Amino acid sequence: MKIIILLISISVVVAIVFLVAFLWAMKSGQYEDTYGPSVRMLFDDNVKKDENKTEK
Repeated sequence: MKIIILLISISVVVAIVFLVAFLWAMKSGQYEDTYGPSVRMLFDDNVKKDENKTEK
């Protein structure tokens, strides 16, 4: 019976830690731009041709 109480208390502590981490991420603005990442993959990266020819 003691092990069940120990496991439940550890799981509650871990859940609280994840909740605090999630709330910190929300408060710091991690999820503000929901549109940008979805269209970022549609655009090509601007790579200069001179950068690819470094050594000959």
